[in-house]
Amino acid sequence: MDSQTLNFLIHHKNKVVTNSPSPFMDWLMPTVLLAEKGKLIFQYKVRKEMTNPFGTLHGGVIAAIIDDVIGASLITFGEPFFYITLNLAIDYLSSAKENDSIIAETSIIKKGNLITNAQCEIWNADKSKLLAKGYTSLLKKE
Repeated sequence: MDSQTLNFLIHHKNKVVTNSPSPFMDWLMPTVLLAEKGKLIFQYKVRKEMTNPFGTLHGGVIAAIIDDVIGASLITFGEPFFYITLNLAIDYLSSAKENDSIIAETSIIKKGNLITNAQCEIWNADKSKLLAKGYTSLLKKE
């Protein structure tokens, strides 16, 4: 894999991702706010099908967003292999409702030869309220 994925994301800056290599990312419909090697910032609109019976963003969707955007962050390195998630720990701190916009921002904590540690924070649209924070360890899969 080369920088094709990073270029794809850069091309989608301020646009909703369509025709991603990941059908799941297409379903999540992120708007790319920032794309650089190892760091992504995506914005999502909370749709009805993303909510729980209480009308707030479902915790499983939060976990899926965190896992998906961190995976995409690692692909931006353009390496000839993928990473698989070993664990995912999430602190759920606040909620979002249907039609709210949320921001997911990744950072790589440590990129080792075999294991990488990363995190993702999910914020409300103006970044005044942290909704969730996820930490993960990923295994390089050659």
